[in-house]
Amino acid sequence: KSLLNLMKSRVMSLVIFTCVVGLLIAPNKVNFLDAIFSILAVALGSGAAGALNMWYEADLDSLMSRTCLRPIPTGKITKKQALLFGIITSIISIYFLYLFSNLTATLILATTILFYVFVYTIWLKRKTSQNIVIGGVAGALPPVIGWAIATGEVSTQSIILFLIIFMWTPSHFWALSLYKTQDYKKAKIPMLPVTSGIKTTKLNIFIYSVLLFPIILAPYFLNYFGLIYLGFSGTLGIYYIFICYQLFEAKKSNLENKIAKKIFGFSIFYLFVIFTSVLVDSII
Repeated sequence: KSLLNLMKSRVMSLVIFTCVVGLLIAPNKVNFLDAIFSILAVALGSGAAGALNMWYEADLDSLMSRTCLRPIPTGKITKKQALLFGIITSIISIYFLYLFSNLTATLILATTILFYVFVYTIWLKRKTSQNIVIGGVAGALPPVIGWAIATGEVSTQSIILFLIIFMWTPSHFWALSLYKTQDYKKAKIPMLPVTSGIKTTKLNIFIYSVLLFPIILAPYFLNYFGLIYLGFSGTLGIYYIFICYQLFEAKKSNLENKIAKKIFGFSIFYLFVIFTSVLVDSII
């Protein structure tokens, strides 16, 4: 159970879902067993990256209320165990994806793991308030991996799915950082509310919600998906901009925290519905 917690199962579930969507909407059909084992390899790679993240950030996790109950701070797993587990599972995931898929998908998975661990976790996390923006590359690659599993290549369609997650990430995590600002201050992590203040963070959340909207609509106007996709993504996109604007206009801290929590929760639902509508639209 502690090893599963080390793998960030919630993050893994989002990785699996978006990867599966990328695989299923691709024009090429994949053998069922190859598809299953490829997805499991991607899931294991995601978990490996999570384990290595927790290994490196164990000192920070022990300081924050959101993360203090993770396996390393509670003593259920040692740092050395987490490091070995992360390295071994990374190697296994990359090997099995190559075995059941192709070189392109394997290279993208390897890049995702390395980017998340070395670029985001080790380099950016403690150095810049733009950590989550640049680091979002890793979280946005799973649908590209799924597409590559099926086709052996990267396409414009898979890149748009990447851009949707990439542009969604900042507003999602900055909303979390707004009502967890004291946690980040205590751990000395330079999240945007800590370095630039609440007002600037609220403005950036609103700007990114607006910038996300045309990218959300792009697949329809590029004739990748139809009216089902447009209806769901467009409606939710407008509402997302609206609640982000509500946050920007909020003056009292208790109201800001309430709306920020709402944005964080809704953003997860928003991304889930977008990718579900991609899948449904492609099938119908």
